[in-house]
Amino acid sequence: MNLRALDLCKSFGDRKVLAGVDLTMQPGDAVSIVGPSGSGKSTLLNILGSLESPDSGHIALGTVLVTGLKNRELELFRSKSVGFVFQEHLLLPHLTALDNVLLPTLGRRTKTPVELGRNLLSSMGLSELERDFPATLSGGERQRVALARALIHQPPLLLADEPTGSLDHSRAEEIVDLLLSEAQNRGRMVVMVTHNLALAHRFKRTYVLESGRLTLEAT
Repeated sequence: MNLRALDLCKSFGDRKVLAGVDLTMQPGDAVSIVGPSGSGKSTLLNILGSLESPDSGHIALGTVLVTGLKNRELELFRSKSVGFVFQEHLLLPHLTALDNVLLPTLGRRTKTPVELGRNLLSSMGLSELERDFPATLSGGERQRVALARALIHQPPLLLADEPTGSLDHSRAEEIVDLLLSEAQNRGRMVVMVTHNLALAHRFKRTYVLESGRLTLEAT
C-alpha cells in the first residue's frame, strides 16, 4: 500500500504554506521532515493524515483517494489507516496505560484489542506498567504509551509530529528507535517532523520544507 501526495497546496489568508508539495512512499519507508519554524511542517503532516484538507492537490493511500472522502468515510479511514503521535502525549490522566492504548477501540472491547494492547505495551518495554496512570510515568514512558495507542489499529501510515520535542536525548533516541522499528519490522510508512537534525538524519530520507516547497536533502 503506497502513499502518493501530489501537488498539495495550502494557504492561510495571504500566506501560502504549501505550494505544490509532492511525496511518495512505499511500505517500510521512514522519512523525516525538517524546516524553519512556521514553514508548514505540521500542516503538511495534518493534511497527509486527513486532519486538514488541502486547497488543491490529491492524496491516495493504496487504492483509496483520500482527498475524495467525505464526512463519515473520512473519519473511518483516518481511524483505521493513520496513526498519530504528537509532541504532547495527550493521554487521559484518569485512565491506566492500557486503557489509554485501548481508547481508540472504545465500544469494541473484544478480547483481541485487549491482547493487542498488551502486546503493544510489551513491545514498548512497558508490560509491567499497563495498570499505571500517566502521572506516575516518565516523559519517555508516556510517549511510548502514546505510540502504542497510535498503533492499536495497525495502521499502514504512522505520522509523528515532534514526538521527541519534550524528551531528553536518550529518551528521544528510544522513540526514534521504535519509529524506525515500525518501518523496518512492520512495513509501516513512517513520517516524522522534527527540529532535531541528528534524529532526522537517522531516517531513510530527510526532506526540507521551506517557502512552501518540499525538497529532498542532499546526502
